[in-house]
Amino acid sequence: MALQFIHDSNGNTTGVFIPIEQWQELKIKYTDLQNEEASNIDNLADWQKKIINERLEEYRKNPGTGSDFDKSIDDIEKGL
Repeated sequence: MALQFIHDSNGNTTGVFIPIEQWQELKIKYTDLQNEEASNIDNLADWQKKIINERLEEYRKNPGTGSDFDKSIDDIEKGL
């Protein structure tokens, strides 16, 4: 498994990044993960769900207006 560990400025491990393909495999193997993922969405406030739905609808109408993730991250990191 190609895990990437996330560290804070002190070098402490604060998280783990799991590639989406491997996450999907884990959800198949451990069905409780699917339930956990769904419950996180259910715990959002209504205003958060509304914003997400608006953004998804806008993307569906104009899929070409999205930004490249890697380029966006690079731009953010350059500004830090």
